[in-house]
Amino acid sequence: MENRESFKSRLGFILVSAGCAIGIGNVWRFPYVTGQNGGGIFVLFYLLFLLIMGVPVLTMELAVGRASKKSIMPAYQALQKPGQKWHYHGWLAVAGNYILMMYYTTVSGWMICYFFKFLTGSFKSGMDTEAVNGVFGAMLGNPAEMTFWMVVTVVGGFLVCSFGLQNGIEKITKWMMLALLALIVILAGHSLLLEGGGEGVAFYLLPDLEKAKAVGIGNVITAAMNQSFFTLSLGIASMEIFGSYMKKDHTLGSEAVRICALDTFVAFMAGMIIFPACFAFGVEPDAGPPLIFQTLPNVFINMAGGRVWGTLFFLFMTFASFSTVIAVFENILASVCDIWEISRKKSAIINGIILLVTSMPCVLGYNVWSNLRLIGGRDVLDSEDFIVSNLLLPIGCLIFLLFCTTKWGWGFDNYMEEANTGSGIKLPKQLKYYFKYILPVLILVILITGLI
Repeated sequence: MENRESFKSRLGFILVSAGCAIGIGNVWRFPYVTGQNGGGIFVLFYLLFLLIMGVPVLTMELAVGRASKKSIMPAYQALQKPGQKWHYHGWLAVAGNYILMMYYTTVSGWMICYFFKFLTGSFKSGMDTEAVNGVFGAMLGNPAEMTFWMVVTVVGGFLVCSFGLQNGIEKITKWMMLALLALIVILAGHSLLLEGGGEGVAFYLLPDLEKAKAVGIGNVITAAMNQSFFTLSLGIASMEIFGSYMKKDHTLGSEAVRICALDTFVAFMAGMIIFPACFAFGVEPDAGPPLIFQTLPNVFINMAGGRVWGTLFFLFMTFASFSTVIAVFENILASVCDIWEISRKKSAIINGIILLVTSMPCVLGYNVWSNLRLIGGRDVLDSEDFIVSNLLLPIGCLIFLLFCTTKWGWGFDNYMEEANTGSGIKLPKQLKYYFKYILPVLILVILITGLI
């Protein structure tokens, strides 16, 4: 694209980029994984690995984007040496974005659906646990309802992207993220004031070695490594595209730290909402994936003003998931524009149709195709998630790492020059050996444990 847009403001870039990272992994997976792995000790390991793994790889994705000013496929072609084939990973990255959205649009639709269910009074005070759990089961078993909310997500996401970077994505995401941050503070404040909520805060924040030993220190460390790595959705160029819209005023180390800080703040505050509420109403904090759609609605209907708090919580969840949808849609849309040189609106229509069709297997996987089992006996959603989370993300991160740090790729010196251009945190050249020899091993550990 010759007249490539750039972000109108630095705040817009940070909020949109953080919006891509902030998603269901933060506000759904992080709290229950924390609960399963002993609380505070897990959080400490998570922050450590976020700093030593997440930030470096994030700067690499952003560097490839900012140096080339292109989406992933032509970005590799612009930066690689003649005859090299790094751009083949571009196809894998674009495919990863499609596969991610094939199930993420369904889950995002669940969030919108539950927001409207609380808003319209489907959850009422006095409902027993079986009735609350039945709402989720009834939704999954209704293909028409599931399809409707998936369509709302896909159409809404591509509609926003069709208006462009500044007038669509930046404008909508900026206000949505600011509303998300306000909601999360209000919800956390309410949870902290619940009687008995203090026990949940203690569980969440105070490191407890005995709890960690019960789970296994090795398991806690591995879980923290995985969470810190996957929370940023690195490896399929979801962040690279926003690097291509960046100006060179600030170093990539500074921007990466800010994005990670905002991403971590939201994940942390999600725990401050969930754990005090769980302890206040005697609910186990390690309920796993059902925590959001079965455990928490039971909590909300038993508290004063529960309908209001439930509505606000799922509005927050809707913003968190939809911000990721918009960001990944932009990657898909821009990649198609760059590769086939078509207009943004035409790309939005084509990709909207593709995602509407390819999202249907996940929708039907809970009802019409409920007996369908794919990878390792997993259902459709879990199989698609396995491909993205356990294969494409770690493999993609390893490729970005090798491309940016080895002489067979773009090269360490070129990467460092791009990363350190502008004002702010400068990455020291002494990190070269860590990036080349230690970080690849850590990524391989994540890849192997994910496959096991």
